[in-house]
Amino acid sequence: MKKHQMKILFQGDSITDGGRGRNEDPNHILGHSYAALIAAKLGHEYAEYQPVFINRGISGDRVSDLYARWNEDAISLQPDLISILIGVNDAWRIMDGLPHGATDRFERAYRHLLAETREVLPNTALVLCEPFILNVGAPAANWPEWKAKLDYYSEVVRGLSKEFNTVFVPLQSVFDEAAQRVEPSYWLWDGVHPTYAGHHLIAEQWLKVVRESELDLFF
Repeated sequence: MKKHQMKILFQGDSITDGGRGRNEDPNHILGHSYAALIAAKLGHEYAEYQPVFINRGISGDRVSDLYARWNEDAISLQPDLISILIGVNDAWRIMDGLPHGATDRFERAYRHLLAETREVLPNTALVLCEPFILNVGAPAANWPEWKAKLDYYSEVVRGLSKEFNTVFVPLQSVFDEAAQRVEPSYWLWDGVHPTYAGHHLIAEQWLKVVRESELDLFF
């Protein structure tokens, strides 16, 4: 069991960002995403360790954007664990035919990011979260192509997780199952962005998988 003050970093796009604060106000700093839910639970359970939780998700980010700011928003922070959820914006740019989606850099940029992290922070644990969508909102307008792209991204993330010895958190099946209970928009209001219930699903699955992993963490 680790005795030092753990530092856990959440990285990603708007799903992680969650309207997080950009100052040091602890009431708003983590935003309202799954990251805040995870931090709330672990921060309470392991208060004696006074763990530090950092959210550096930025709305609209693709994995190439993540890599571009990685020194400032990841490496320099020297975290004990980095959790990454990214991918839907890479798909969205391509689906919308935008110039910055002209080539699909998802796998290439993600591999560069992980390779550099393993080189510079060899002792930092990595958690890769599977990107997800549901058949409502933007994805519903072109569901076959959206599903094919996200299925491919899921395979990429799963493969990279094995290649770089990280923890993989499956999420698409969690949302698929939830959508059998209640209509998809209850969980992802536009097929992409979670509601409060959707964020709870992510947090619950993250905690389950990470706790069952072999990571040497206090939880």
